[in-house]
Amino acid sequence: MIRSLIALSLCLATGTGFSQKVSVVRHDTETKVTVLVDDAPFTTYFFPGPELLKKPVLYPVYTANGTLVTRGWPLNPRPGERVDHPHHVGIWFNYEAVNGNDFWNNSTRVNRPGRAFGTIVPTGITSVKSGTKQGELTATADWIDSKGTILLKETSRFIFRANGKQRIIDQLITLTAVEDVDMPDIKDGMFAIRVARELELPYSKAENLTDANGIPSATKTTDNRAVGSYRNSNGIENDSVWAKKAVWCQLSGVIGKETVSVSIIDHPENFGYPSYWHARGYGLFAVNPLGQHALDPTKSPLNFKIPKGQSAVFRFRVVIDSQILPDRALNQLAADFARVR
Repeated sequence: MIRSLIALSLCLATGTGFSQKVSVVRHDTETKVTVLVDDAPFTTYFFPGPELLKKPVLYPVYTANGTLVTRGWPLNPRPGERVDHPHHVGIWFNYEAVNGNDFWNNSTRVNRPGRAFGTIVPTGITSVKSGTKQGELTATADWIDSKGTILLKETSRFIFRANGKQRIIDQLITLTAVEDVDMPDIKDGMFAIRVARELELPYSKAENLTDANGIPSATKTTDNRAVGSYRNSNGIENDSVWAKKAVWCQLSGVIGKETVSVSIIDHPENFGYPSYWHARGYGLFAVNPLGQHALDPTKSPLNFKIPKGQSAVFRFRVVIDSQILPDRALNQLAADFARVR
């Protein structure tokens, strides 16, 4: 009897042993698909089109306790946020150089005359599926260059999982070349999340932050909310994870009273595995399988290409948890992800 009560208490504390419904719900008139776990928000696939965003994104993203892990600015600014890099929104997948077009830095707030910007235009939601502990979404998009030419057709399959206090997003991307596509070795890419202020690495430098109304302040200020810390699969930590190869990388910190971790896991069938990490202390957390020389000048350029009519597949996993995961747990999650196709 006592053992049964203890087991029940553990299940209540961790969420394990109970079915969690993952609902994936279309809202076509609002250009979004919401993902809920037991009716609580997890994330939203948001695809408003190039008038607002130059790519589809997962935004916002919550922990199981309802804590926001993504930055709000520029779409829904919160007090005390950085106002840099307006193209960093939620979780996204794109690249800085595709046939000379910059898909990474494009946003409605940039104005760089003479620079060719590419846009990822959503073309459809082909399927949604809800279920116990797992839901799925498949969406399509066109990668269009600055002259209006379709370079790539993208099909992204998202798998959303819930396991107690842990949330997992797998994104499986197929890029099919409509033209011969050149994606040269460059820094800004490829799969990324822009995190909340609290998950940034701590610095004492004064910055322009949003005020109490979410409006960028005209004066620079400091705060002590940034308490994040990086660790990768090779035991390298904080700023030193940048431009290092690793199977996974974890960013952790405290938001409010909740300990939060966000981990990204590479897939062994990705080009360049294990990838270099474009993980910065100011809140950009990215993995770049196509950047090598740009991140480590001692290495030769990769210069990835997709011939016309052929396809390339990329797979990435994001794990959001209400604890700092130990290496053994992340290694197991990576081993599990390696079997995902």
